Amino acid sequence: MNDQNIEAIVRAVLASMQQEKAAYGAPAGAAPAAAVGSIPKKGRVAVLTKPGNFEVREYDIPEVGDDDILVKVEGTGVCGTDAHEFKRDPFGLIPVALGHEGTGTIVKMGKNVTRDSAGNPVKVGDKIVTCMIFKDNPDITTFDLNKQNVGGADVYGLLPDDDVHLNGWFADYLFVRGGAFGSTFFNVSHLDLDSRILIEPAAVLVHAVERAKSTGILRFASRVVVQGCGPIGLLCIAVLRTMGVNQIVAVDGNPQRLAFAQRMGADEGVNYNDYKGGIEELAGAVQKAFGGKLADFGFQCTGSPVAHSNIYKFIRNGGGLCELGFFINGGDATINPHFDICSKELTIVGSWVYTLRDYVNTFAFLERAKAIGLPVTELITHKFPLSRINEALETNLAQKGLKIAVMSDESLADQ
Repeated sequence: MNDQNIEAIVRAVLASMQQEKAAYGAPAGAAPAAAVGSIPKKGRVAVLTKPGNFEVREYDIPEVGDDDILVKVEGTGVCGTDAHEFKRDPFGLIPVALGHEGTGTIVKMGKNVTRDSAGNPVKVGDKIVTCMIFKDNPDITTFDLNKQNVGGADVYGLLPDDDVHLNGWFADYLFVRGGAFGSTFFNVSHLDLDSRILIEPAAVLVHAVERAKSTGILRFASRVVVQGCGPIGLLCIAVLRTMGVNQIVAVDGNPQRLAFAQRMGADEGVNYNDYKGGIEELAGAVQKAFGGKLADFGFQCTGSPVAHSNIYKFIRNGGGLCELGFFINGGDATINPHFDICSKELTIVGSWVYTLRDYVNTFAFLERAKAIGLPVTELITHKFPLSRINEALETNLAQKGLKIAVMSDESLADQ
């Protein structure tokens, strides 16, 4: 081995060390990472000032502390919760910066930020999503499968306005607070933009299917009925198909949504508007779609009390039901406990939001769904710039299309 060989080996080792350092982020105590590009002094934020009206305001971008992250927003899905808040402020949050289904690029972060909530390295330029804000709740860990869901936690996009202002994803920038504030976030640079926008709603269904599996009834060969083919029901079908469930029937009143349900993995669709003879006739149509047998398991995704009352009739004796459609108080449902539950010995679970572990599993679901050809990202049918956010929410409330998104000007220009 000559000097030239030794020099080449040394250069290769040094290059490898630099690559490893870049991959795993700067060590704790290092200087803050340089910002990506030019960060303006102010950023736009859509503030809901009264029911039915956002105002796009400009605020100073706060200084990034040692534990904080500044994210340049790329896109944000419009959730049903956003629509409810936009319509009548049921949570009493006004004024508030909404938007919790967002994703974007880290443009600046403090020196203590080196890894995400799953322990993966992060650096300036990575794409992230936020999850929940736990305020140091010791019962919440990413990989503990037995702890509570995040229903009692805070979330960016539903925080009361304060002196930070950049608290929701309907904005140019999101300020992720570190330390005892309790923020959680994940590096999702491996996913495309539209998939990243769908992470939060998809996690709702990953959690629901995990809840359903806890009954011991949901299996590969189960006959499964999914009632409601909005974004939540359609994602439910995709999760079920991706995990290998072979028999899925969708129920809805919209022919276009039923057609998309079949593209997402449903074998058949039943349009309840075609059956005017009452619930028994509709239940007969579902039974016929399953070849003469009732469903082994049902997912109720509508948020409608009437729909909840109906789904019991679609499920066989000894079957199971997961109710996940009621994210706000939608009113009371009328059932007959004897006929609907007791005499059928149904096993019922409720599902509310998700756990941190479900978030991690959702990343894999989105990759697998894409790999097997499910058109998951086609759920996003309408995209609006931040300046047209009122129109975006009105489009959602009018149930036009499927998933509505608010995008950065740069993201819209790239498409």
